[in-house]
Amino acid sequence: MDARSGRDRILRAALTCFARDGAATTTLTALRAEAGVSVGSFYHHFQSKEEVVAALFTDALAGYHRAFLAELRRHPAPGDAVAAGVALHVRWCLDHPQEARFLLMERPPQRDEPGAEALAAQNRDFFTEIRAWWRIHEHHGALRPLDLPTAAALWLGPAQELCRSWATGRLPEPTTAQLDVLADAARRALCR
Repeated sequence: MDARSGRDRILRAALTCFARDGAATTTLTALRAEAGVSVGSFYHHFQSKEEVVAALFTDALAGYHRAFLAELRRHPAPGDAVAAGVALHVRWCLDHPQEARFLLMERPPQRDEPGAEALAAQNRDFFTEIRAWWRIHEHHGALRPLDLPTAAALWLGPAQELCRSWATGRLPEPTTAQLDVLADAARRALCR
């Protein structure tokens, strides 16, 4: 088994265990058993369960960030990009249900915890790109002049809540009609 496949097996097993039992209550023994790795193999890749949690956050968010930025770039009209961002957010969650549930339900690493710096750097890079995209369209009068936290809440907040309700089993899978309503609401809230 090569190093990458061992790491990937542990991360896939962690998603399964965390979805079933939650990250806080999953033991290292259960995680190693699910991954089919020895104690030595586990510690070759990770020093603690907290490092596994951090790696999952970093990996899952990296995939989401790549998909979101690619979708944004596909749409030259900012209103279309805003609407497409809403649809991408929900579609990504549905296409990656374990990762989405993990990101929506678990607590990310906090300052001074394993992986917190890497996750913060990744988020900074993502939001730097979003902010740059926003400012160009704001300058040309297509998007409202908003700070990024307010823009993000208006843009993806309702879609995030819909996905969270789906992920916890309170609502069925979001429908196309719901996505259309949320995309239209985001466009009206953010565009001039």
